[in-house]
Amino acid sequence: MDDELKKAAKTTVKVCLGVKPGEKFLIIADTETKEIGEAIFEAGLNAGAETILSIMKPRTKHGEEPPEPIAVMWKHVDVFVAPTKFSLSHTQARKKATENGARGATMPGITKEMFVETLQADYTKIKELNEKMKKALVGKKTVRVLTEKGTDITLSIEGREIFTDDGILHEKGAFGNLPAGEVFVAPVEGTANGIIVADVSFAGIGILKTPIKITVKDGFAVSIEGGEEAEKLKQLLASVGKKEASNIAELGIGTNINAKPVGNILEDEKIYGTVHIALGDNSTIGGITKAGIHLDGIISKPTLIADGQVLIKDGKWMI
Repeated sequence: MDDELKKAAKTTVKVCLGVKPGEKFLIIADTETKEIGEAIFEAGLNAGAETILSIMKPRTKHGEEPPEPIAVMWKHVDVFVAPTKFSLSHTQARKKATENGARGATMPGITKEMFVETLQADYTKIKELNEKMKKALVGKKTVRVLTEKGTDITLSIEGREIFTDDGILHEKGAFGNLPAGEVFVAPVEGTANGIIVADVSFAGIGILKTPIKITVKDGFAVSIEGGEEAEKLKQLLASVGKKEASNIAELGIGTNINAKPVGNILEDEKIYGTVHIALGDNSTIGGITKAGIHLDGIISKPTLIADGQVLIKDGKWMI
């Protein structure tokens, strides 16, 4: 095991998760992330934790539940981390573990290269940016997102909790992604209307050669256009077999100044100066829709207006 991998694993365990001696620490990996899982396992042992490494068959899509034995075990640990091919963030298993007091992070789509590079980010700076944006959004009712490429969507966040993901997960029940760096909220179901044009990348697809245009009516995507990549998105949503997959599930704002577009949503959605809007499940982030899938689309150079206040203009923060 190389030194850079060990260093990133140590940062994950000690800095981000704050794993303590004697804590029950669960690592959920799959056959494609086994090397990262093993590095974190070793770091967990070195921290003195009761460390458990579980390696499963990769899921088939973002938001698919893990096997039942893992879901059961997950509820009985103090801290966890899940470096997996597909996201476990928006699963009922993760939600129940968090509600039971477990703290931790998911790392969907993580690669060795990304793990080594992004765990060197300045998480103090990310936390400052998150707190600034959260403060600007708390209490707001209506948000509008616009871009020169055609995005123009309005949605309500009235009464919904504003979440931050800053990579420091030391409190009981704390949850986020690693690498971290976003502020996000579940829009009120049925309130989103307009056009989304994702032009950077999309979960389950990667970097977009052709932008994907999504027409939204009363909280649901009603048409998807944009060539082969748009067709793939349609197929991903259809695979779920229910309308809830097209729900406008999340509005997110990237806050990681080290993140860059790589075609992996784990890093792409964190890019500072971007906005992402997700389709599908939001039951794990304050919404009421259960869909079994959660797919984020990244939008570059957005203008974001909340109750008439311009918070971001053409990708530049105004707060």
